[in-house]
Amino acid sequence: MLLAVSTACGAARPAPPVPELSDQAFIDLLEQRTFQFFWDTADPGTGLIPDRHPTPSFASISAVGFGLTAYVIGAERGYVTRDQAAQRVLKTLRFLERAPQGPDPVNASGYRGFYYHFLDMKTGLRFKNVELSTIDTALLIAGALTCQAYFDRPAEAEIRAIASRLNERVEWTWAMPRANRVSMGWTPEEGFNTYDWHGYMEAMLLEFLAMGSPTHPIPAASWPEYTKSQVWGTFQGQACFQFGPLFGHQFSHVWVDFRGVRDASAAAAGIDYAEEARRATLAHRSYAQANPGNWKGYGPNIWGISACDGPSDAVLTVDGVRRTFLTYAARGAAANGILDDGTITPNAAAGSLPFTPEISLPALQEMRRRFGDNLFSKYGFLDAFNETFPA
Repeated sequence: MLLAVSTACGAARPAPPVPELSDQAFIDLLEQRTFQFFWDTADPGTGLIPDRHPTPSFASISAVGFGLTAYVIGAERGYVTRDQAAQRVLKTLRFLERAPQGPDPVNASGYRGFYYHFLDMKTGLRFKNVELSTIDTALLIAGALTCQAYFDRPAEAEIRAIASRLNERVEWTWAMPRANRVSMGWTPEEGFNTYDWHGYMEAMLLEFLAMGSPTHPIPAASWPEYTKSQVWGTFQGQACFQFGPLFGHQFSHVWVDFRGVRDASAAAAGIDYAEEARRATLAHRSYAQANPGNWKGYGPNIWGISACDGPSDAVLTVDGVRRTFLTYAARGAAANGILDDGTITPNAAAGSLPFTPEISLPALQEMRRRFGDNLFSKYGFLDAFNETFPA
């Protein structure tokens, strides 16, 4: 597994020549630098991990889930000792378990086992008026369960016990205000979000965890309800489920090996979900090669559109063409919609390394060669770049 870190986005600046690295040396370096982000930026008291860096930031509970997973990888790779990783995991899980849960809109970290999307880095309490997030809680629990599975020695029993308790106290059935659908979120002020998880996206993981809950399992009928609105189509010559941002084809695969896994929808299409992710990635690359928006830099090794930061919320005339640019947005490209402002995120190519190494690795190598330390820095790749946006 390989994780890419969100940090910054701006106009792309070519860099001086960088040393050539073999593919394996480059992957090793990228893994180590990405791990280091989670290890270095976690709050020393709470273990919480910031949503972004180096800008002062609130914590993201999904980032904590990815971080817990990264600690396992760090221990396995020897970036830190197993004991160091175990101690960091234990500190984080202890804090999460003890953080206050309840309906209070200010003095709580979560409610009914779920956590707020963003938390204060130091106190762990709800950040402003953000929602109790079902998907981000799922990503957090996936990280905790990864640690539960990995840290299997007698001295690491507390890690396993807390991970179990965190998983067991998530009341998935409470988060279903509508039949067989999990709501995207809830706030004390307004109750449940009007949107539910359904279709094809990163919430496959959420559905798996919710159906498999040992204490609050959602009905089996939730899966066909989740998938019935999937959109199958062909984009850039690739037949796959349509969801524009590439992360939706990737996130669940961090924790679940989907090779050979197919439900009725995938079986009807003659594929498994790993093949689906491969096809979606190939479509993204072909889209960049076709470059219908005539964005600067797009090509066979500069591709990848997904949720990421962008340069600015602005409408500018660039080389005689009126362009709309965005800051953070769920950018994507699919048959059922395109949101593209010329911003490329390296994590799109990196997240598909398991599916398309033959195109993902050359893309990442080219990004490092072209932009050097301006893009590939202390903690791996920065979040995104945009060559069209004027410097």
